[in-house]
Amino acid sequence: MAAVVVGIDVSKDSLDVHVRPSGGSFRVSRESEGLEELGSRLQPLQPAVVALEATGGFEAVVAAHLSAAQLPVIVVNPAQVRAFAQALGKRAKTDPIDAAVIAHFAEATNPQVRPLPDEATRLLGELVTRRRQIVQMIVAERQRLRLLTAPRLKKSVARLLKALQRELEALDKELDDSVRGTPLWREKEDLLRSVPGIGPTIARTILAELPELGTLDRREVASLAGLAPFTRQSGRWRGKSFIGGGRARLRAALYMGALVASRHNPVLRRFYERLVAAGKPKMVALVAVARKLLTILNAILRDQKAWVPA
Repeated sequence: MAAVVVGIDVSKDSLDVHVRPSGGSFRVSRESEGLEELGSRLQPLQPAVVALEATGGFEAVVAAHLSAAQLPVIVVNPAQVRAFAQALGKRAKTDPIDAAVIAHFAEATNPQVRPLPDEATRLLGELVTRRRQIVQMIVAERQRLRLLTAPRLKKSVARLLKALQRELEALDKELDDSVRGTPLWREKEDLLRSVPGIGPTIARTILAELPELGTLDRREVASLAGLAPFTRQSGRWRGKSFIGGGRARLRAALYMGALVASRHNPVLRRFYERLVAAGKPKMVALVAVARKLLTILNAILRDQKAWVPA
């Protein structure tokens, strides 16, 4: 018998569900009662995968509820689903049609189902995200301060900067309490920070954005971070390889770690200098350093052994 695959189109108020290969479909509310009904209707089907599109956060509650119901949930990239629909020649776009396309996409691509982050990991991710937002606001206000000439407006920006700085300090304390108060996270953070180039902010971003670190091989983690190079080739023509996709916040954190490591980590500094000496552009060399850094961090968590200087 063919495996059962479920596609769910998530909107603000409702969920449209399509089941393959039977072709059955139904709609439920995104409220608690609808989620309970969804779980009770899907569990007897024993689906191989339940696929949802990422829809700006609306899918998070649905994915968490289905995961708690022991259903194999995966959140898929909407751009990939849309490209798949166009390849099938499906131009019409309604919620039931989208649910059917998501189910077909999941059936055709057979995506790997990974455990969703637990509640503590989701909280850490939200704290890291909020810290990044506060830092961005501080940078923006400092830029405005340099452009202002009116004393009253300068005082207004200074007051806001003072408040943002207090908020940043409070978030840093909450982050520290969250990580250092959890033995498993404390151990992981210490292992990550044993590598020159990895500070507390980068370590906590990695813990939040890549909970799979240490459980996958180097190619898989590079792909999740968007650091795996894609080759463009047709016949005798060879284009330049490029990176993309993956988890953008994780990639940004690893790039910052690579910048530091290329100066202060002896192993990665030599690696970077060797690439530059071989004629690689500095940006390409830094991306390679970020990828090698991620490989090292993955091995450290896998083996539970801190960095040993060469």
